[in-house]
Amino acid sequence: QTASPTTVGKEIANVVARGGTMRRAIVRRCRMTGLLWTEGSLRDVVLSDCRIDLASFGASTLEQVVFEDCILCQTDFQDAELRAVRFVGCDLTGADLSGTRMSRCELRGCTLDELRGAEGLRGAAMPWPDIVAAAGTFAGAIGVRVLEADEG
Repeated sequence: QTASPTTVGKEIANVVARGGTMRRAIVRRCRMTGLLWTEGSLRDVVLSDCRIDLASFGASTLEQVVFEDCILCQTDFQDAELRAVRFVGCDLTGADLSGTRMSRCELRGCTLDELRGAEGLRGAAMPWPDIVAAAGTFAGAIGVRVLEADEG
């Protein structure tokens, strides 16, 4: 299964594309809720203003992919390999990065609340203000308990 800009519509929710390939595509304002793109590959792809929540890219390879202003809540990237992937202004609340391998990846202005498998961010780069904003997520990932101000 191969997708190109001419074959990606405005809605591909709940599509099963196991082993699918997407190359040199720009996808804008597309609803992809529940998409299963497992064991596949995306290369030279831009996904902009898309709703990709409750989706799975498990065991897939993503290379030179940009997610821009996308909703990726509870999306599964388990055991995926991400190379030169950029997340810009995305909501990754509850996403699962367990076993994810990242190299040359960037996250800018993203929401990382309730992120699972935060250690999958190893190899990614983030601006300092974003790192500070995600401090609670990072602390939880390494088992640090945050004390409330009145605990002493």
